[in-house]
Amino acid sequence: MYFAALLARTEDGWEASDTELDDVETLSDLAELAREASPEDDTVLVLIEQEDAWFGVVRIDGEDDPRIYVSDAAAAARSSYGEILLTDELLGREPGDDSADLDSLDLDGTEEPDGDSDDDEEGGGAGAVPHSPVGDSEILDDLGVGEKELKALDAEDALGAIAEALGASEVLETVR
Repeated sequence: MYFAALLARTEDGWEASDTELDDVETLSDLAELAREASPEDDTVLVLIEQEDAWFGVVRIDGEDDPRIYVSDAAAAARSSYGEILLTDELLGREPGDDSADLDSLDLDGTEEPDGDSDDDEEGGGAGAVPHSPVGDSEILDDLGVGEKELKALDAEDALGAIAEALGASEVLETVR
């Protein structure tokens, strides 16, 4: 189970809207969806949580590149929605690393399904995803949630705590 909402800052305060991520395949798609929520190029936050295991915040300020924070990269990597946020740049990998790995594979039809053998092979290698926060931990500093507070949030109640700090808890609850 996941929950995703857009919080758009307007001159009247924060406006929340529930959002479906089924048609979102890339970070660019997500950024475009967020920009559509704010025709005035104001700040838009995309808040995502999955089964109280991890949460993510994507911040879009006008046409600037999205800023991302994910509370537990390894948990998010097991989620199709988390994979959207976990870009090569965010994980400190060179773009295109995956293509070199694919070229070196001997694909003869006897491979195991993705979930089984890849974990063993990549467990301690450069492809491993950390069980820790990744991204811009100062993403909400100017909005009242500092780095320390953000990192201390528990995935179970993080979105509510963030919304409360922003003064947007009531509008978030209306879409929850």
